[in-house]
Amino acid sequence: MAMRAFAMMGSRAVAQMPRCAAAGKRQAFGGAQVVGRRWASYHFAESHEYVKVDGDVGTIGITQFAADNLGEVVFVELPEVGATFDKTDSFGSVESVKAASDVYMPVGGEITSVNEELSESQELVNNDPMGDGWFAKIKIADKGELASLMDEAAYKAFCEDSKH
Repeated sequence: MAMRAFAMMGSRAVAQMPRCAAAGKRQAFGGAQVVGRRWASYHFAESHEYVKVDGDVGTIGITQFAADNLGEVVFVELPEVGATFDKTDSFGSVESVKAASDVYMPVGGEITSVNEELSESQELVNNDPMGDGWFAKIKIADKGELASLMDEAAYKAFCEDSKH
């Protein structure tokens, strides 16, 4: 079952708010959070992946909505560092006790690092998908591709609409 199918599943559809790095509390800043002295912004794909943008670096993972619909994650396949993907390419997969799904690139770019912790601690995807449960970091190839993604408010509305 692909991430795109989550829109048709009826489950809790609350987008997880960005986590304030300093305080460890969820705080919304219009889809952005302070990272050091810069702002990082979140963008969401209809296939329920996110990209957190900080300069030219994008951190990619699945949203809380996707993690909730998958259930207990038991395996995560990550891409190779140095691999290049276009927007909407499948770059890995996630398996749970309920389903297996490809994970898609919300924007194109080159993989600069992957979250090695997920090989031993898949529960990070369920417990903190938009924090410690991230999948990969990329050097974003074309920041213009971000314009086609949803901001936090639009994604939350999209998930609410999906419940019906």
